[in-house]
Amino acid sequence: MRFTILALAAAALLPTPGQAQSRIDEISVAFRWLGPNDKIVVDRYDDPRVANVSCYLSRAETGGVKGGLGLAEDPSRFSVACRSTGPVTVPAGLPKRETIGFAQASIFFKSFQIHRSFDQEKNVLVYTVVSTKLINGSPFNSISVVPVNAH
Repeated sequence: MRFTILALAAAALLPTPGQAQSRIDEISVAFRWLGPNDKIVVDRYDDPRVANVSCYLSRAETGGVKGGLGLAEDPSRFSVACRSTGPVTVPAGLPKRETIGFAQASIFFKSFQIHRSFDQEKNVLVYTVVSTKLINGSPFNSISVVPVNAH
């Protein structure tokens, strides 16, 4: 019990880079008698280092009593679509790969991480969402690509 309380306190104090800037939508998909319904949520994550790129992550969120208390583990079902919302240029010193955001899917052990990679040869930014929980040896993932403006 003491470990659980300490872990919760530590998690609350950790910085959370790239948290969703906006909840775009919540779609109820299964009715629950007790607690909130199961739903699909759509969140927007703006790339913190590349202006004019936004990623939209849709994912399943478990409801019910456990879901209402934040104790349920959400399923590894998600999709990502990243788009330019204006001119896209790669800033100087941009790391070749970087984690830009994440969403918690269970209280301790699972999250969805959004990674950005830069493919210089094709001049595109590649965004990949990965579940941190391994399923049958491989994490679930989804990918989206945003072209960089030619100079």
